[in-house]
Amino acid sequence: MSPATAVFVPPRPSPGAAVMNLLRVVMQGDGDLLTLVPRYAYRVRTGWLGWSRRSTLIVNDPAEVRRVLSDQGGIFPKSDLMVEALDPLIGDSIFTSSGAVWQRQRRMIDPSLSMMRVNRAFPAMADGCAAMEDKLAEAAAENRPVSLDLTMSHLTADIICRTVFSTTLDSQVAHDVFDAFTLFERSVAQVKIRRLIFDPAFKKVPQEAHVLEACRLIRAHLGDLLDTHLAAGAQYDDICQQVIEARDLETDTRFTREELIDQLGVLFLAGHETSASALTWAFYLLASQPALVARMRAEIEAVTGGGEIGFEHTRRLLVTRNVFRETLRLYPPITFLPRVAMEAATIGDHRVKRGALVMVAPWVLHRHQSFWRNPHAFDPDRFLPEREAEMTAGAYIPFGIGPRVCAGAAFAQTEAILLIARLFRRFDLHIIDADRVRPAARLTTRPARQVMMTLTRR
Repeated sequence: MSPATAVFVPPRPSPGAAVMNLLRVVMQGDGDLLTLVPRYAYRVRTGWLGWSRRSTLIVNDPAEVRRVLSDQGGIFPKSDLMVEALDPLIGDSIFTSSGAVWQRQRRMIDPSLSMMRVNRAFPAMADGCAAMEDKLAEAAAENRPVSLDLTMSHLTADIICRTVFSTTLDSQVAHDVFDAFTLFERSVAQVKIRRLIFDPAFKKVPQEAHVLEACRLIRAHLGDLLDTHLAAGAQYDDICQQVIEARDLETDTRFTREELIDQLGVLFLAGHETSASALTWAFYLLASQPALVARMRAEIEAVTGGGEIGFEHTRRLLVTRNVFRETLRLYPPITFLPRVAMEAATIGDHRVKRGALVMVAPWVLHRHQSFWRNPHAFDPDRFLPEREAEMTAGAYIPFGIGPRVCAGAAFAQTEAILLIARLFRRFDLHIIDADRVRPAARLTTRPARQVMMTLTRR
């Protein structure tokens, strides 16, 4: 472990017994699912989580994780809790569908995903970063505090908007989407603790009015972006246009407008919300590690010769790459990958009934004491080639695994390396009340409250 990171253990919940964790969550009242994870979850290969009307099995064994997420027999689709929670936002889209519906959608969308190749998308990443640099330079000159969370959300939303819709994202739209998604995450029925404990499997629970309004607002903004492409005479060469033109060869049908908003909503939200979550944590972590930042900056100068950071440079910025990899290990954007058993099955030494939740948790797997040395420490150098022997195959899954592995993984990694390198090359970050930052998990892993920062131009 490098001297720069040897003693730094960033914030995390202090896991305790299941009952005490439940009491803590009830007292906090913020629906944070991370706090529910008991201490023994970080030790077992498979084990039951707490006591509830609906049994929940956590799966940490890498071979069983692959079996569940690959789901060759269609036994473990995405959980009904997640599907119902996301339905008002992205409908029966490629992220939530299963079986024949998912296969049809994947066949139709796959050609458009080829347009997310990083060499093609890199100019949009660079342009989005340049625009944000100007905004942050103004804040630095005025010594004005800014929200780290909102900055990363705006930046990644702007980049995905340039990539998917060939346009920049209006600042007010970015604020609206950020606020609406934050409200959605905090209030959506999936994260209601009462539902997890007392409700039976497959119970339908209506979403609250303000949650539906948040979804309506986000979908309205997506619809406005879509309509620029549907207008008569519009000509675009981007992902949105490819999805519009996608056709199911078996039925000779295309997506309806609502289906297009579903599918584009997945690309937009997955393409910016998960990246924003990871980058928020990366910038927070680096702000407290000046020696590591110095190493990173020295490598950037050596690789680029002091010039612009080009696509060809991102593959050689190993310190920055490993910072991002370690950030994804400690703070995976998708904290939990819940599945549901559609029939009785055996997982490890446990027999699960139909309707049981089968929980694969990257947060837990990435911190499991059997697979990682000093699992809670921030140590980017654990990803150096000479330490590969320490890695356990299948214990690192920030982008999932199996047929539903994230199609934008290469995009997200290149984007993150570029943004981290460019912004830290130009600015020093100072986190306000850094010792009060703590993670919370609802749909993604975010700080429980917005992280504020000031910047100093280098």
